[in-house]
Amino acid sequence: MLRYIIKRLLMLIPVLLGVSIIVFLIMRVFSPDPAPIVLGQHATQQAVAAWRQVNGLNDPIYLQYYHYLTGALTGNLGTSYYTKLPVVKEIMSRFPATIELAIVAIILASFFGIVIGVISAVKKNSIFDNAGMFIALIGVSMPIFWLGILLIILFSGALHWLPSNGRINPLLEPAHITGFFLIDSLMAGNMDAFFDALRHLILPASALAMYSMAIITRMTRSSMLDTLQQDFIRTARAKGVPEGKVVRKHALRNGLIPIVTVIGLQLGSLLGGAVLTETVFSWPGIGAYTVECILKSDFPVVQGVVLLVATIYVLMNLIVDLIYAFLDPRIKYSKKEV
Repeated sequence: MLRYIIKRLLMLIPVLLGVSIIVFLIMRVFSPDPAPIVLGQHATQQAVAAWRQVNGLNDPIYLQYYHYLTGALTGNLGTSYYTKLPVVKEIMSRFPATIELAIVAIILASFFGIVIGVISAVKKNSIFDNAGMFIALIGVSMPIFWLGILLIILFSGALHWLPSNGRINPLLEPAHITGFFLIDSLMAGNMDAFFDALRHLILPASALAMYSMAIITRMTRSSMLDTLQQDFIRTARAKGVPEGKVVRKHALRNGLIPIVTVIGLQLGSLLGGAVLTETVFSWPGIGAYTVECILKSDFPVVQGVVLLVATIYVLMNLIVDLIYAFLDPRIKYSKKEV
């Protein structure tokens, strides 16, 4: 197992190297020159040339990449062209907001997706099955930004139940310890801040969870239908095992492997930045900030975010593989397999 983990971690190196090269070239070749954007339309040619020289944009592209790579290896991803702050600091100041939103969204999506999928499989072709598949169809088909707008109109505009933007009431914002407002408010014993942060999370997390919930629902139903037809399920029923125990202990656990795969990939996607959700709800996370930096040609920030997202995807795949061995004892990562 340890050798397998080490091998998968070593695979990060070529993946991240390839990602860094691709995003570096794309930003340099297809993005507009950041100098006039940073300095303004009325900047002189001399000022533009001086700015490019200071930021190393006049160097050959291979030399620019070399400087970027050597800095990244030491944890230095560069400095934002606009704020003049280190890219790592810029990302880390916003990434907790995206993590908090993504984790709440994937919890909602996994819970409701698995429950609806199991019920649909157990009661195949019933009204419950049809209703579950209809919900999944809506979740897959409805754009996130449109769902977010509908939720804002209904629960914030018409009913005035929930806030429509931001992470928390500025007057209740807790001291930044971890960057996660739910955790920070609990650590400070500030329950008013905790519940206010939770209220701000409900609408964006629900909108973000809808698509993932639909995917998980369909995968759960498909996996459960296949598992319920296996011989060991018929044997358990023949022995008189209660139906609830057959579904929970035998069918669901054996059908979890493809479900876990979907959940892991969906979480990786959500952590990569839910751009539309963060934009609609004015959520101060990494997704909306990345789009802003792309439009402004803030090369260092975009490159840093893409590397972070790539790392998350690879690590999530590794975690999913390790969970496989826990769910199915038949899966062993022996020396021959690595």
